[in-house]
Amino acid sequence: MTAQSEKAAAPADVGGRSAVPDWVRRAATLNELWTFVILVALVLFFTIAAPGKFFTTYDITQIAVNAAIYLVLGVGMTFVIITAGIDLSIGSVLVLAAVAAGEYNIHHGGATSGWGTVAFCVVIALAVGTAWGALQGAVVATGKVPPLIVTLGGLGAALGIAELATGGQDPAGAASTHLQNSLGFGKVLGIPWMVILAAVVTAIFGAVLAGTRFGEHTLAIGSNPTAVRRAGIPVGRQLVKVYGLMGLLAGLGAVMWLASYGTTSIAGHSTDNLKVITAVVLGGTSLFGGRGSVLGTVIGVFIPAVLTTGLIVIGVQQYWQDVAVGVVLVVAVYIDQLRRKTRERA
Repeated sequence: MTAQSEKAAAPADVGGRSAVPDWVRRAATLNELWTFVILVALVLFFTIAAPGKFFTTYDITQIAVNAAIYLVLGVGMTFVIITAGIDLSIGSVLVLAAVAAGEYNIHHGGATSGWGTVAFCVVIALAVGTAWGALQGAVVATGKVPPLIVTLGGLGAALGIAELATGGQDPAGAASTHLQNSLGFGKVLGIPWMVILAAVVTAIFGAVLAGTRFGEHTLAIGSNPTAVRRAGIPVGRQLVKVYGLMGLLAGLGAVMWLASYGTTSIAGHSTDNLKVITAVVLGGTSLFGGRGSVLGTVIGVFIPAVLTTGLIVIGVQQYWQDVAVGVVLVVAVYIDQLRRKTRERA
């Protein structure tokens, strides 16, 4: 069969199925567009369901603040999932980093500690998160242990260490009032510092993924790790860097959490991985690796945030909120599979 005849035969499936129009195929690959449509639909639904109570200026601000930490975590998770990996430990790593920083703060002034202590606490949180993430990446890369198992073990180990250090109780004085009054509650031109920090992190690592060799190697590993190795790219070293980046951003999330809530919230992060993975997959990053964008993650993060806030506004119990997020995750994975099949047929 010639190339021309193959092209002519393309509109019909060999199995007798009707052809998928080209515009449908193109639309199916616009991950960010579909995610944005879902977000707009949720906003419209809750606005109609609770007129005058949802999507007010206060709600928008709160949604943005609440989404800020998950957006920072989501940026790191985007890199991890693009490599066809996963990190279930992010909530526990955040807690461990917050406990490490909080314990130092408690013993160096507590709530009244100065800026020098605050700066050192930030360094501690970032260092602990990065080290833990890099360690997990090293195990994945050199031990050939599946990321699911490695990070599941990391989830339990990090949380266990945090509980041993604190006796399972959230210590008082874990955050300085300087940190809370600035990053936690401060605003610039009416925009919370938390939102600004999340936006800066997103912009930086979005550019890293889209326009640097680090981003190219990350995408390549997820697409075809064998070909990447043959090209001389150190896959193991790249994985250590990617998981280290995830840990770094979990450490930054710990700083943001301490700034917002003034406590480590040891028992409050059990579903962080579910929320973040949901957001990243909703944003179009494929669980099979090799495809994803930080822009999609930005949109995807706001879907659970809007969903949670909207359910609260219409009076749905908190337990149903977790059920809803879980359902959204399953639907997102199903949509991801449909997109993958559509691209293969194209």
